[in-house]
Amino acid sequence: MRDTKKLKLAADTIRILSADAIQKAKSGHPGMPMGCADFAIALWQHHLRVNPKNPAWLGRDRFVLSAGHGSMLLYSLLHLYNFGVSMDEIKNFRQWGSITPGHPEYGVTPGVDISTGPLGSGFASACGLAVAQKHFAAVTGLDKTDLMDGRIWVIAGDGCMMEGVSHEAASFAGTQKLDNIICFYDSNDISIEGSTNLAFTEDVGARFEAYGWRVVRCANANDPDLVEAAICEAEKCDGRPTIIIGKTKIGYGAPNKEGKANAHGEPLGEDELKGVKAHFGFDPEQCFVIPEEVKAMTDARAAEMEQEGALWDAKFQQFLEENPESAKLIADMLSKNLPDDLEEQLMAAVDLSKPQATRASSGAVLQKLSSLIPALMGGSADLGPSNKTVIKATDSFNPENRSGRNMHFGVRELAMSMIANGMALSGTALPYCATFCVFCDYMKPGMRLAALMKLPVVYVLTHDSFYVGEDGPTHQPIEHIAMLRSTPDINVLRPADARETAAAWAFAVRSQTKPTALLLTRQDLAPLPAECAGNINIARGGYVISDDADFEYILIASGSEVAVALGAADLLRADGKKVRVVSMPSFKMFMEQDKAYRDTVLPPACRKRVSIEAASTFGWERVTTDDGLNIGLDHFGASAPYKVLAEKFGFTPAAVAEKVRTFFA
Repeated sequence: MRDTKKLKLAADTIRILSADAIQKAKSGHPGMPMGCADFAIALWQHHLRVNPKNPAWLGRDRFVLSAGHGSMLLYSLLHLYNFGVSMDEIKNFRQWGSITPGHPEYGVTPGVDISTGPLGSGFASACGLAVAQKHFAAVTGLDKTDLMDGRIWVIAGDGCMMEGVSHEAASFAGTQKLDNIICFYDSNDISIEGSTNLAFTEDVGARFEAYGWRVVRCANANDPDLVEAAICEAEKCDGRPTIIIGKTKIGYGAPNKEGKANAHGEPLGEDELKGVKAHFGFDPEQCFVIPEEVKAMTDARAAEMEQEGALWDAKFQQFLEENPESAKLIADMLSKNLPDDLEEQLMAAVDLSKPQATRASSGAVLQKLSSLIPALMGGSADLGPSNKTVIKATDSFNPENRSGRNMHFGVRELAMSMIANGMALSGTALPYCATFCVFCDYMKPGMRLAALMKLPVVYVLTHDSFYVGEDGPTHQPIEHIAMLRSTPDINVLRPADARETAAAWAFAVRSQTKPTALLLTRQDLAPLPAECAGNINIARGGYVISDDADFEYILIASGSEVAVALGAADLLRADGKKVRVVSMPSFKMFMEQDKAYRDTVLPPACRKRVSIEAASTFGWERVTTDDGLNIGLDHFGASAPYKVLAEKFGFTPAAVAEKVRTFFA
């Protein structure tokens, strides 16, 4: 039973609580929480399906605050509905060690389903949550029940709608008919610089209708009755995702700042905040006040949520008992257990009889992995045949077939990276996504968020060097490997042949707390000599693959340049030189090893060190030292057949050997 008066009081409480916390922190964004409070309280009190006692409950709806700068709105709700966000934490907003950081962070605050802040990223990742939910229900048979009919609720703002990622993701969601998404668009017509008309005059509703979304309009989203009517209308699923365009007033209730840009990103100020409290009938001299009737209302709803969760759990358990095959699949998808002999099985899947591009070896490994990991699903930014990322034993995920595991992201690298994050956050999918390495520039924001959230997303980045050839410098990555390596908490692997590719994939799917980038070649690479196979140790990042006693030179290479290093070593040995060759598929992971291990591979006494990589030399001085030689490409590439480029750029065994002779003469 709706009590409009209490709902209005609760919304006012959220406005003031948010503004109090921001004022105390002397930092934050009060305008959005104050404007969206009416929608948020109506949703949480009467529509959202979550469980305060189990924030990770499988059967829950998801609540994604894409406008993450309005984090105090979410923290206020989590406090009111007993998710373990205490009043002390509210008072500690944006402070060291708090669970109420400036923008919502997954894994930090109970009830936060995704880290948001970069505008539009939450909206796009919500599409991934929707995909994973649809797929999981379809393959397990849960789509024949009401157990997985939850919704993905999103609050987005004008900034989210401006960012390109929302355009990409909305187009994808409309094409895929992701009707489990309901987005509330907080349309307040204000951005930091002033009116949105300065830079944003489009008809968002018309845009979304063109994408295939259903548009519900709420002329005044600060009116509780109109908000309730809009939510109820949005819940009438017609096979399309839904956006509620809600007109709000930023800083609603602020006597001098309501509807103005200065309500957006700074505390209201003590006098203005007192004016807000007086306007809503609160004591201007008191802070952090929750009226008893509001807390009683939200406590009662929290108790109902817990009961609803318990009923769902019982029904789910009954389903598992009555459907043992589905129960096993559900357990496998949730646990992502891997066979103990995973590496051996993947090694057996690759072809060692002939030279082969590591992208092709990766494709062969993927086929085997798909049979071992039912949660594995993904695709490419319209480059599946080139990236070798199509799973042959399954169909495409689409509106007619939610059980397919091949995703078609379209030419949307940025949205793809965010959608993959949402899929990983679902807990039911192990996603991979792919494009040419040079286009990871478009993916960087999503990759960074995956690293920040410690999500096990696998990025298949093929065409990893100037060996792309005739496509020229626009398609030849130079600085990209260094960019990826500089990003915290992401594994970056550049395997040298089919065996290393298999080992790299095994490492990637075992890495459940980090994303992994696999950098793979377009050109064929001969398998490394059989005697090197036993030395592969991806987890160490680098290891010796060829060695002379009393060596005086160390050649260190990654990926396609490992074969070049081996060839150069043979030429130097013909001169009477003694050489060690190190394969370093992950410079970054090697540098994370303890010094004792690093010294066994690169003994400090040996100063004649050479790095060889068809990319920027940035960073390699950390292993070659000031005395070493770094062979790379510190300029853009050129358009020509790749073998010509190898000659011109000096990436042949003979050219490398000559550079070593000259440098250390």
